[in-house]
Amino acid sequence: MAYWLFKSEVSTWSWDQQVAKGDAGEEWDGVRNYQARNHMRAMKCGDLGFFYHSQKEKEIVGIVEVIAESHPDSTTDDARWDCVDIKAVRALKNPVSLAMCKDDVRLADMVLVNNTRLSVQPVSEDEWQIILQLSEDV
Repeated sequence: MAYWLFKSEVSTWSWDQQVAKGDAGEEWDGVRNYQARNHMRAMKCGDLGFFYHSQKEKEIVGIVEVIAESHPDSTTDDARWDCVDIKAVRALKNPVSLAMCKDDVRLADMVLVNNTRLSVQPVSEDEWQIILQLSEDV
């Protein structure tokens, strides 16, 4: 299993909206960055990801699961862009802010800390566990 982080502006797609989709989940569409698209192409069903509210909140709020592997993005006719489908698994016990991540030396190499603009990014197993610890979710 691999771990990921999905970033969304609350005003565009929020954790509450993701949760409301239930087990049917939702396409993670609209990504127009090659690196982020390539990360989605590497995802497998069952992979887990953090759901991150970008912009004002800047915090990890929940855990999602990949339920459909890479397929054409339904929001464009441009064949270059793919997406995956994800469903909400559960909210984190306590949100983990970007500031908390930046303050934790164990996360110094985390993509979120070093490339805050990338909308879909990998998370190492160690980083995953540290975030769960910071959330008091273990």
